[in-house]
Amino acid sequence: MPPSASALFRAFRSRTIALPNRVVMAPMTRSFAIDGVPGDDVVAYYARRAASGVGLIVTEGVLIDRPAAGNVEHVPHLYGERALAGWARVLAAVRAQGGSMWAQLWHVGALRSMGSDWRPPAPFESPSGLSRPGKTSGVAMTEADVEATIAAFASAAANAHRLGFDGIELHGAHGYLIDQFFWAGTNTRTDRWGGATLAQRTRFACDVIRAVRAATAPDFTIGIRLSQWKQQDFPARLALTPDEMQAWLQPLADAGADVLHCSQRRFWEPEFEGSDLNFAGWAKKLTGLPTVTVGSVGLTGEFVESFGGEVSKPASLDELLRRLERGDFDLVAVGRALIADPEWAAKVRDGRFDALGTYDRGMLATLR
Repeated sequence: MPPSASALFRAFRSRTIALPNRVVMAPMTRSFAIDGVPGDDVVAYYARRAASGVGLIVTEGVLIDRPAAGNVEHVPHLYGERALAGWARVLAAVRAQGGSMWAQLWHVGALRSMGSDWRPPAPFESPSGLSRPGKTSGVAMTEADVEATIAAFASAAANAHRLGFDGIELHGAHGYLIDQFFWAGTNTRTDRWGGATLAQRTRFACDVIRAVRAATAPDFTIGIRLSQWKQQDFPARLALTPDEMQAWLQPLADAGADVLHCSQRRFWEPEFEGSDLNFAGWAKKLTGLPTVTVGSVGLTGEFVESFGGEVSKPASLDELLRRLERGDFDLVAVGRALIADPEWAAKVRDGRFDALGTYDRGMLATLR
């Protein structure tokens, strides 16, 4: 193995995680699960990445059992006999290749899809009926809705545990439901699910984490994906200082989260002035939890620009590896590069950098 890539291919161990290397397949919505059921093409898609040496696969967002959990068609479910049978087949194929897998549990909240006219069978639901500050979308959740949604997350996690997933990841980033509870601009509630401070607005996420733990097992991994930025507002920030970030993240750790998946559009950008630590670096420093970094790993440009038609080419991993060697974060999530090239991990491990593929948005039209 080339020395430059060795840090990515060291084993990782924590209280609930045991992985052969640090390469994670990032969760990426693909929408090929007809009626919410993963089929043969989905099975093969994930198995290919496991076969190439990806240490951990995080599924695309998988919907919990709420009528308006999704905003596009053909997103997989983690409930219902047929969908669960489909995921059992995916897991068997990934396991056969020596891979590990977490299910990412997803509820979009009030966020409509910009690229689809499809609508769920019930109104979009969110903390205050807002998709962004001042923008009404759907309905504000009642107390009963909130409690039912927590129970739906727990039920989905129980399904994942029973099927044999190694863990789950809560999608708490990018302006979706859990993030809408964090964000003051979309959570204007005055009951126990709101609050003037970010720490108070973590309550929903913390209760979801506790419910998931109660529905699974003490050694079942619970991760949560987080971001400062929102699809509705790219420059948005929940925490402007390390102290504010501590007030946001520490309650999640105290509630029982095992790992924080810290999403940035560009992993190399520092989170606060005076330090070159990125989001994952600060999250690890503040909480002591293992962290996953993500954001334009291994490619030029970033994913928002790629949706506009920009072709992304292989990029140097030197800065990523420097930070990983330094211990800033523990795991590295790779997104578009693994859509472009299913053998990305094997090629990087073997030093075949010249053989890495480019990415363009047309690749989203197929599942390969």
